[in-house]
Amino acid sequence: MEMNETKGLLMVHTGNGKGKTTAAIGLAVRAWGQGLHVLILQFIKGKWKYGELKALAKFSPQLEIRQMGQGFTQKTADAAAFGLHQAAAREALQRAKAELQSGLWDLVILDEINYAVKFGLLNLADVIEIIEAKPQGVHLLLTGRDARPEIIARADLVTEMCAVKHPYEQGIKAQQGIEF
Repeated sequence: MEMNETKGLLMVHTGNGKGKTTAAIGLAVRAWGQGLHVLILQFIKGKWKYGELKALAKFSPQLEIRQMGQGFTQKTADAAAFGLHQAAAREALQRAKAELQSGLWDLVILDEINYAVKFGLLNLADVIEIIEAKPQGVHLLLTGRDARPEIIARADLVTEMCAVKHPYEQGIKAQQGIEF
């Protein structure tokens, strides 16, 4: 490959520190600024009105963000609630597959997809299938804690956010404009 050729990268933002989605949004804005078309699909985040939703709406239609999840979850004893989260994640994965193949986007960000795998909302094999079917010229970013080694091994770029200190540990609740 020539040094000036574009290769769609597979990127991962993971780790236990804050900033994975924030960094992904920064990348989205940078890509938009270079004329790329960007899609962000959020796998876990649901109905909350995060600050980035309002801000990124101003970049539309070249940059879109879509909340596909039912809100934060973990494995739960409530099978009905877990089923709703699982169905939403599967729908988001099917949307991701279609959008990656659509030719409309230069960068697709699958926000919190690593959580969806960790919590059993998605099968790792299904996520790997989408990664391997990614068109060569499309950049793909997966975010969320606990990225699986199988995903990391396929990635061109992996950034691990490391928690050093967080206000939550001091009893300070999430701050508007900082965490949401």
